[in-house]
Amino acid sequence: MHAQPGTVAILVYEGLCVFEFGIALEIFGLPRPELDVPWYSHRIVAVDPGPMHALGGLQISVDAGLEELETAQTIVVPGWRNRRDPPPEALLQAIRRAHARGARLLSICSGVFVLAATGLLDGETVTTHWQFSRELAERFPLIKVDPNVLYVDSGQIITSAGSAAGIDACLHLIARDFGTHIANSVARRLVMAPQRTGGQSQFIVAPVCKSPRNELSRVLQWIRENLDKPLSVCEMAARVAMSERTFLRRFIETTGLSPKAWLQQERLNRARELLETTDQSTAGIAQACGYRSVESFRAAFRNAVGLPPSAYRERFGGGEVSAQAAWVANY
Repeated sequence: MHAQPGTVAILVYEGLCVFEFGIALEIFGLPRPELDVPWYSHRIVAVDPGPMHALGGLQISVDAGLEELETAQTIVVPGWRNRRDPPPEALLQAIRRAHARGARLLSICSGVFVLAATGLLDGETVTTHWQFSRELAERFPLIKVDPNVLYVDSGQIITSAGSAAGIDACLHLIARDFGTHIANSVARRLVMAPQRTGGQSQFIVAPVCKSPRNELSRVLQWIRENLDKPLSVCEMAARVAMSERTFLRRFIETTGLSPKAWLQQERLNRARELLETTDQSTAGIAQACGYRSVESFRAAFRNAVGLPPSAYRERFGGGEVSAQAAWVANY
């Protein structure tokens, strides 16, 4: 039985980026009766008085004001209108009060500049669009900025990289609340692949192609079909008739990760799915996902997810079979 995730407050203001606002509204604002879980309620919250104008001239009129932040469980900050424009003090105070009572904060792209101005990010590791990372680090030297990841989850605060990475961060929050099988179902509704992990690089030179013409697509599918086996880079390279050096370069260009990191990610994704949707033993899951011992599996899982496998199953188990399997053949 899933707990009620509460209200998501999505901020709007003069100069709003419609795309990033739309991400939050699409993911948290649409009813999803097909999921059979208690979904989020949402409120659109005006930062500025009167009708506001988003980028492109779209006029926005919102009745709810900052008082909504007093009860929201999650607050989403889309990209800020101007990184050099100080956020209103009333907004900063409202965010600080919300954080103090336990509300979660999620910024998309340059929305992190608003959170940084509150002082709540001091001493934390965050991310933003790679183009803004140096500016963020220079203006807020107490914050550690990682420009190489899609999003950073520090518990109560999630920061994401450039625009589309906001989708991954929002799906990650859904996975925290409901499990990966629900997050993957939402991803399928959005007609996109299952959520990318936060540690994946922002710099993907060539996206993973769904076409059979992509020379690595066959080996990616083969890896996913053989996660229970020990797999070496040499063996992967041989399947596409490449030298190891060429294979490593092409693999990183295609996925944004090294083969070792990508394989670990896929093994853990499979483990999460099995923990959520089966009653298979921890030892059986470790073997099915290619780990040499239960101990090494538990350590890797806890390091990546923040929970031991047993606690993860207790929290997220009992869901329907993940939609991820339907995606991997085309990913």
